Amino acid sequence: MRCEEGGAHPALAMARISLALFMAGFATFSLIYSAQPLLPEFTVEFGVDPATSSLALSLTTGCLAVSILCVGALSETWGRRGLMFASICGAALLNLVSSVAPTWEVLLVVRSLEGLVLGGVPAVAMAYLSEEIPPDRLGRAMGLYVGGTAFGGMIGRVAIGALTHLSSWRTALATMALVDLLVAVSFLLLLPQSRNFVRRSALNLRLHLDAWGGHLRQRELPFLFAIAFFVMGAFVTIYNYAGFRLLAPPYRLNQTQIGLIFLSYVFGMFASSAAGALADRLGRTSVVVAGSLVTMSGLALTLLHSLTSVIAGIVVITVGFFMVHSVASGWVGRLASRNKSHAASLYLLSYYLGSSILGSLGGWFWREGGWAAVVAFCSTLMMIVLGIAAKLRRGSDLSESWGRFQSSVARFRDPPVAAATTRDDVFAARRVSVVKALGRPASEAEIAEYLDPWTGPRGRSILADARGRGAKPLYSGAAAGPWSNPGR
Repeated sequence: MRCEEGGAHPALAMARISLALFMAGFATFSLIYSAQPLLPEFTVEFGVDPATSSLALSLTTGCLAVSILCVGALSETWGRRGLMFASICGAALLNLVSSVAPTWEVLLVVRSLEGLVLGGVPAVAMAYLSEEIPPDRLGRAMGLYVGGTAFGGMIGRVAIGALTHLSSWRTALATMALVDLLVAVSFLLLLPQSRNFVRRSALNLRLHLDAWGGHLRQRELPFLFAIAFFVMGAFVTIYNYAGFRLLAPPYRLNQTQIGLIFLSYVFGMFASSAAGALADRLGRTSVVVAGSLVTMSGLALTLLHSLTSVIAGIVVITVGFFMVHSVASGWVGRLASRNKSHAASLYLLSYYLGSSILGSLGGWFWREGGWAAVVAFCSTLMMIVLGIAAKLRRGSDLSESWGRFQSSVARFRDPPVAAATTRDDVFAARRVSVVKALGRPASEAEIAEYLDPWTGPRGRSILADARGRGAKPLYSGAAAGPWSNPGR
């Protein structure tokens, strides 16, 4: 049962889940991105160029991407809560080790291991929320989790910058590690045990490969994975090289001042929560398109030379990014009817590969063409996101065609018609509406794919709406399966 269906205090349970996952997001991103404001320090300490210094972050996110794919599968056997706790603790300890790394090579090895260990949080957190939070509240809960990642990313950067300016980058990393160890303990105390997780008895590689393959063959999920890759690549590229630009003339900011710019993550926190709620009401593709346009407007602002315009542009980019990311990540949980952790792991694999690959590639644009080349690169990535969103909008228009938009199905909202309608009548009409929406003959596989969502909770909610207007249930008895109780 989900948290609203059982327990004496469902509202308290939801609050505990939301706060605990907020803290998990905070710990994960504060550890990952604690190295980002230190990239200029690494160029001085270890004598590397800006593109090479980005490996301290890119290797972490690249290893994290691979780890998410593997650990997401293991979580189906090991469970969610304990795995997330162990990951946060292990990564915090490795961050402590990185603070005493004697050479550049040792630092990169430790940062890579940190990424591998942290894989137990992101994919598992998304799967936990999808299992424990009711669908009508999932967008808001996922938005709050993403808000926690924004807060962690902000504090990781702001605090590290200030501590580095006051003492050294080594002291800064050690301090962040100790803070996140305390956060891990608080997380464990807050998060309830899973109610809806079904543990698999043994690790079955074929089962996991089939689960990943099934998600990659799904009509919309691969597009969401692509969105994660490109939007994260653009976002990380901006933050990777903004510090180099602002340290140089004419700005000449110090580490504390550059760190304060990352307070723009506060706006990202609010944007992610608001975007999740808006997506539940207005539609996900609309919010993704809006977030992409917001990001592109922020990129344009950073091309202006005044410091105020540059900072405002970074704030706007941050808002747009979190609008897109919070909606896309929540969308994955809704589209994946089963094996949710596998779907989440594929999304986050794409997300962190974008950070690793495109974030490092951005260093070439910075070296060859300066900030204007970086903005052109990121704008191209966001144009790709807009194209993907347009493709998803067309698919969503078809999947939204149930009842409201197709006359062949809308008639079943009439109570007398619904009362005299059989299951076969409904699906025959749905078949007609699919063909009309496509504008061409549909294969049996396409029809089956579009029929599938309406055998689940959303289809039941539509029948419940019809029944609320006076119609009796369309189906009854054991043969009706999931349709037998539309109001549940």
